[in-house]
Amino acid sequence: MVTGEMSENAESRFSALLAGAARLPGVRVDREAYLRAALARHCSEDQLRRAMEETPAAAGIPLDVLDRVADASIRYETAKVSALSAAAGLPGVLALPATVPADLAQYVGHMLRISQKLAYLYSWPDLFSADNDDLDDDTKGVLTLFVGVMFGTQSANAAVGKVAGMLSEQMAKKLPQKALTHGVVYPIVKKVAQYLGVEMTKQTFAKSVSKAIPLVGAAVSGGLTFATFRPMSKRLKAHLSGLELAKPVGGQVITGQVITGEVITGEVIHDEDRRAADEVKIPKPGRDWRVLKRR
Repeated sequence: MVTGEMSENAESRFSALLAGAARLPGVRVDREAYLRAALARHCSEDQLRRAMEETPAAAGIPLDVLDRVADASIRYETAKVSALSAAAGLPGVLALPATVPADLAQYVGHMLRISQKLAYLYSWPDLFSADNDDLDDDTKGVLTLFVGVMFGTQSANAAVGKVAGMLSEQMAKKLPQKALTHGVVYPIVKKVAQYLGVEMTKQTFAKSVSKAIPLVGAAVSGGLTFATFRPMSKRLKAHLSGLELAKPVGGQVITGQVITGEVITGEVIHDEDRRAADEVKIPKPGRDWRVLKRR
């Protein structure tokens, strides 16, 4: 009973943090505006129009182009979140009650920003409803899974792959709500949210320690954020770019290692070496696909 209550509390903490971060100014990324700004230098006007109206994959934009754009977005978001984290570490121990929650919220907010940018580049539909300020359940589910991928949970990887498969098969322009709120993916979303609630609590403690000494705390806090945010974003990029949904029309993607197993209801699986890794030193993902251009 106690374990169940703790799990439920961890899930509630993460859901509240996710919802609060999504309401922060500038967190929501306009899909069409982002794609136009990010891809304008790399493709024709016709490709750009089709990428916005449909998807970058439907527009035939090569994966290597999308990868370069994704890397640029990761660099931008990493620099921005690291600078904000360092600034939050300047006041020192007296300001901890105010700065740590705010720092964690903006950290998660930037995770949501980079998740949206990577998703739109690799042909996911718009994640936020234009006429709704609150997170709907399907968007909350997908964002939870994206953050789970960033933290290295293999069940989140498998669930994201399953959702992407549904989108690819149905050529859908909206998230598969039934699968995310009542279907086979839903129990995974809940378990991943529980895990992330625990991990966020650990990060809150680590950030509290790093901010205890003014100036020194700023450098440590900014460095800690840089050391975690960039590789986590790279991990999500590697996973999304390797999915069938991201495959450009007219190109061919060969995967060297793809998770194809069924989603195991209610179970969160971790790599052994990732479990043993230090929370600050998250390993960079391997590149498990390549693009073959037709000659």
